[in-house]
Amino acid sequence: MMKSFSLGPLFLIVVMFVSCKTPTPKDLSKESLIPKPTKLVATGSSFDWTAKTKIYLSAEQDDVKAIADYLVDFIAPATGFKTEVKAVKKPASKRGIALLLNKELKALGEEGYNLNITDKRVVLEAYQLAGLFRGVQTIRQLLPARIESKDLQMGSWEIASGTIEDAPDYGYRGAMLDVVRHFFDVTDVKRFIDLIAAYKMNVLHLHLTDDQGWRIEIKSWPNLTKHGGSTQVDGGKGGFYTQEEYTELVKYAQDRFITIIPEIDMPGHTNAALASYAELNADGKARDLYTGTNVGFSTLDANKEITYKFIDDVIRELVALTPGEYIHIGGDESNATKKKDYIKFINRVQDIVNSHGKKMMGWADISAANLKENTIAQFWHTRTKTATDAVNQNVKILMSPAKRAYMDMQYDSICPLGLHWAGYLEVDKAYDWNLETNVEGISRENIIGIEAPLWSETVETIDDIEYLVFPRLLGYAELGWSKHTNKSWEEYKLRLGKQKTRFEHMGINYYPSALVPWE
Repeated sequence: MMKSFSLGPLFLIVVMFVSCKTPTPKDLSKESLIPKPTKLVATGSSFDWTAKTKIYLSAEQDDVKAIADYLVDFIAPATGFKTEVKAVKKPASKRGIALLLNKELKALGEEGYNLNITDKRVVLEAYQLAGLFRGVQTIRQLLPARIESKDLQMGSWEIASGTIEDAPDYGYRGAMLDVVRHFFDVTDVKRFIDLIAAYKMNVLHLHLTDDQGWRIEIKSWPNLTKHGGSTQVDGGKGGFYTQEEYTELVKYAQDRFITIIPEIDMPGHTNAALASYAELNADGKARDLYTGTNVGFSTLDANKEITYKFIDDVIRELVALTPGEYIHIGGDESNATKKKDYIKFINRVQDIVNSHGKKMMGWADISAANLKENTIAQFWHTRTKTATDAVNQNVKILMSPAKRAYMDMQYDSICPLGLHWAGYLEVDKAYDWNLETNVEGISRENIIGIEAPLWSETVETIDDIEYLVFPRLLGYAELGWSKHTNKSWEEYKLRLGKQKTRFEHMGINYYPSALVPWE
């Protein structure tokens, strides 16, 4: 007769062995985080995120759940985990992951966070929700690069132990996307939002109107999109966002703690509007649609009242859809506008923007007018006088120098995409500069932050966008975020090179610069 025996003791031993697994030694200081955190201390152990790991929130902080759900949804495809989110009284004491708002961390500001990782728990604390979201991006980078995959991946999910205290150097860290020269649909813009969010950027500037097209629905002037939005560079079909689609993008960005700043470029760069409505032209004759790439030939009439009625309607409708504090009015390359008319125009438009409860932002050319101190001038030109003239009016500067920050500049002479009127812009040149010393006469106290624009004359697909944006975007993110004073290309390029596998799992069509030691 066969002897029976119980599997109970053996099963118990196996369970005990698995549950008492020795943490893998890992060195937090060797992780290639971008942007580089303010303070980091490694403790040599690791936390293992498993299928049983839970995310804990304070029962009194309901608004944190959306960030926890974001994290759960983000890790699910690669891990296969259905991580449970639980509200409890003392989240930081639980074995697992805790996300907490802590009003004692006010010194870290709106986007700062503290991250404490042991072999038993990960505790992420911040003063505001935005700080928790930025901290989640750090957790994301501490996980193996395959966490970015949309397909199930095998292997453990360990995070190096230690502490991180982090907060941004500048409050404005953005990228600009030109959706006019070539139109990009809602799906592409959402992809772009996700990519900039991954590196802690907090502003998306959308260039919505130009000579080649009008991309935002204005219900009181419907022909702007019906006619003016019908084409793009080289004669493609163009396109536009309905107000509902624009609202969808604003919400999508807000959920990632990114503010959308819309730009209606004027008085130049306005041919799409001038083709849509004859009365906006000085001679009362509608212009032909334009599909080229020249600049400086169009202008609204600064001396007709219908011009300002038009602008007031456009700004009014846009403000109703835009929760951020700024409306960008362009103002660059108005070569067809007489100087006295340009000054009159900018002064009136500034008043219109302010009358709708917003602050005006414009390219630094607007410094020719009489600017109010709450206006922002965006420095871009190869000449610096426009920016220093703005500073002399006590106006703050957003740094976007074309020679350093224009992501549509070619990497080199054989780069298949981009332009080079401001020079070639390899990855080292994009990173190796300082906001505070870029322009003589503009110091830190004059600067609100950094923005990297991508103009789309040569850019037709999301792959084209990614090729010009990556890997340069990471450098701009670090220039705006990281406080460390000993920034160096030699050190940075090593961290950048270790992003290779992450880029590949993210499906990014990046430029593999020979200057970067890709690993």
